[in-house]
This record gives sequence, structure tokens and C-alpha cells, in this order.
Amino acid sequence: MTAAVDFDEFERLKPQRLEPLTALRAFRRLIRNKEDTAQVFEIMRALSGRSLGRGYNRMLKTVEGGRQAFLREELAHQLDDPAWLARFEPGTVGAAYRDFRESRDFTAEGLADEARKVAPMADAPHPIIWYSRRIRDIHDVWHVLTGYETDALGEACVVAFSYAQTRNLGFAFIGWGAAREIQRENRSIPARKAVLQAWRNGRAARWLPGLDYEALFARPLDEARTRLNIRPATAYHAVPVDARQALKLRA
Repeated sequence: MTAAVDFDEFERLKPQRLEPLTALRAFRRLIRNKEDTAQVFEIMRALSGRSLGRGYNRMLKTVEGGRQAFLREELAHQLDDPAWLARFEPGTVGAAYRDFRESRDFTAEGLADEARKVAPMADAPHPIIWYSRRIRDIHDVWHVLTGYETDALGEACVVAFSYAQTRNLGFAFIGWGAAREIQRENRSIPARKAVLQAWRNGRAARWLPGLDYEALFARPLDEARTRLNIRPATAYHAVPVDARQALKLRA
């Protein structure tokens, strides 16, 4: 199994001090221009601290996580391969992901391009930076697994779920900040309740970063959710679809 990474080595590659003012400025820019996805990655960069190193080392403590770290495959390459995605039967996680991305015209490489705008080291050949790419690339897979859509409330919930899974403060900052903005826009939407439930669901679920995603994609979606203990997003789905889609805030 791959050896744990020396934090001192990573310190030389990427500063790990928290930058809350940088995150706050990036969040304000994101609120002004909801399509500026690069600001999401600026917030993550500013607040990730040592969570990436800890997450990578956690992978090494499991057999499957250690195997994934050893293989160090780039998930974005598979997720953007139509032939690879076409292999998965209807009703599977892979088919649900395929439908999710095709209906929204999303690509993993498009998300990676946004990350590169604020993180010039995003493609560096370093195990912890590889782990950060992995977390980035499975974001939309987690949308599918959790049932949160890509409206503003759904994005706030999926990042709250992600915070519970990764302990990256950037996710917490975005999730709670977005919930606050949603409540300001429409007080009838229980955004904080939905985000809090998403965080609790993330804590209750199995740890997802170290999974074999190719094997997961072949499983029926409902079965995968049960095996991974991903609870229903009841607070989110209690909000009418038209109310969610009417929100001006777009994550």
C-alpha cells in the first residue's frame, strides 16, 4: 500500500494556512455573478487547509482506498468518455450519471477548467493534488447519489454533504453562505433546515472518496444508496420544484 504523505513535502507545494478574507471576497463575487464557478474553487483553495492531506491519508487506511491511491486514475477522463458511460445499464448509478450530465451539458473537463483559473497547480503530479482532483471530479456523481439537483438549494445541500465527508471548510462556508442568501431571497424556503439535514446525511453515509467508482457505476442506483447508507433528502424535496427553480441565486 502507498506510504502516507509527509505534510512538510506538501507544505512546499501548496500553502495550507486558512485565508478566510480571501474566501469571503470570493463568495461576494460569486453572489454578484452566479455563473463565476471559478470563485467556488477560490473559496475551496482558501479554506481547504490540511483536509486534503488528511483525506488522502485516510484513503490509505482502507484496502479499496489504498488500491485507488496506488492506481491514481483520473476520473475526469472516464467521466468524459461517452463509450465508457454507454456501458452502464438503465437504472444503474452510471446510467443516472449519464442522464444527469447529458441533460445539463456538463463535462468533468469543464469543471476542471474552472479550477485551473484559480489553482495553477491543479494538474500537478502529486498524490494529494490528485486526491483534490478526485474530490472535484466526483462532485456531480454525489449529486446523483444524494438526489440533490443543481438549483441553488441543491448545490448548497450537496456541498454541506461534502463537508461532512471531507471536513473541508470551504464546503461548509459555501453551503451555509448559500443557505443564508436563499433565506434572504425567499423566507418560505427552509434552506438552513435542508442544508443541516444534508450535513447529517453526509455524516451518516459511508465514506465515499475512496470508493471504486467504476464498480459503483455498475450497481443499481437504489441498491447503491442503501449500501452506502445515503439517506433520503426529505427536507430538500419538500420544497416545491418551481420554488427551487425560481431562485435567482445559482451556485
